[in-house]
Amino acid sequence: MTQSSSHPNDTLNLRPATPADVPQILRFIRDLAEYEREPDAVHATEADLLRDGFGAEKRFDCLIAELCDSGTAVPVGFALYFHNYSTWRGHAGIHIEDLYVRPEMRGKGIGKALLTRVAAIAVAEGCTRLQWDVLEWNTPAIGFYQQMGAQMLMDWRTMRVTGQELQALSQS
Repeated sequence: MTQSSSHPNDTLNLRPATPADVPQILRFIRDLAEYEREPDAVHATEADLLRDGFGAEKRFDCLIAELCDSGTAVPVGFALYFHNYSTWRGHAGIHIEDLYVRPEMRGKGIGKALLTRVAAIAVAEGCTRLQWDVLEWNTPAIGFYQQMGAQMLMDWRTMRVTGQELQALSQS
């Protein structure tokens, strides 16, 4: 996909990530963690992303948003997503794990373009829903998502088991 950005000479390009993008993807992940007030929470490595995004058992897909001007492409955001399954709907869906646009590039339609592209992929693949998580305090993102037609599920809470608790649960 190529579309005009807010700068007359810039073009927004959305493309599937390649193994060469892994260092940039990890930078985006770290930038997002910092924005979400969890800068020390990222334990992923480039090797992890290579294995799981581009290896034999692919576990996620990723789109890179870049602004192109005079043959130079500058990465400005990304969307990392994976498939899930709804037993109630009887169909696969897509879960967006991360959607991130550099702060100085926000408000230019890049986030909307990424979300629209993932939605188009979901529709093309016969998925019946697209979902993601948003932090309760992130009101700019919540407003943005609601403008795109997303509804916040108030009755559902995410449950998570990690680290030692996961090990203990696996052995109980």
